[in-house]
Amino acid sequence: MIYKTFPLLVFFLLSFGKDSKNTPVIKNENVKSIAKVEKLTVDAKIESVYSSLNSNHFQLPELKTFTEALKGFYILKERGVVQKDILTLIDFSLSSNSKRLWVIDLATNTVLYQSLVAHGRNTGEEFASSFSNNNSSFKSSLGFYATGEIYQGKHGASLRLDGLERGFNSNARERGVVMHGADYVSESFIRDHKRLGRSQGCPAIPFELRDEIIETIKGKSCLFIYHPSRSFSMEEKLIS
Repeated sequence: MIYKTFPLLVFFLLSFGKDSKNTPVIKNENVKSIAKVEKLTVDAKIESVYSSLNSNHFQLPELKTFTEALKGFYILKERGVVQKDILTLIDFSLSSNSKRLWVIDLATNTVLYQSLVAHGRNTGEEFASSFSNNNSSFKSSLGFYATGEIYQGKHGASLRLDGLERGFNSNARERGVVMHGADYVSESFIRDHKRLGRSQGCPAIPFELRDEIIETIKGKSCLFIYHPSRSFSMEEKLIS
């Protein structure tokens, strides 16, 4: 795990300063150096993962979006919040008419799926622009989720989601925000209506991929919904 390099960096930088009692001291400039080196280490690791991704003939997500998702994944995996080496990334900066969901196996660095995915009806038309954590808002919620269990609902097999960011998606389970299949998530719907259909806030996916995707990502894997309006660090909002 790349974050395990941090103690070594501290030890290294401690050696540059000691107080009158010969006790190692971390000076301000050394703290800045630790942060800088740590960031470079993480960024280099992520770029390495990205460059080695097996696209499996799918289009890759943008590096910027992937970077934010993978940084959060590393933190959640280290804390035991997520347990699988599976990352699901949804990029809501893209048109709903594009395949903006990716499921990536980080154990093999392979893209397993790329799919259409709906946003909430009050989140926007073709493009997502407004988000909420409130009940009955019919809006999507951004941020990091841990996937839960599969259950049988009105849409058939569906996957419960637990929002991990206080105030932004923490009401997901209470709101009934789940991953499910929908007939309005299809190329034919786009042809007929000039845009993808919309949900009540759930990341709905095509029926033909529903069972495969939710079976792959169920049980404490990481799901991240990105939009550039989300400008805070996940650790600031992470539910402890």
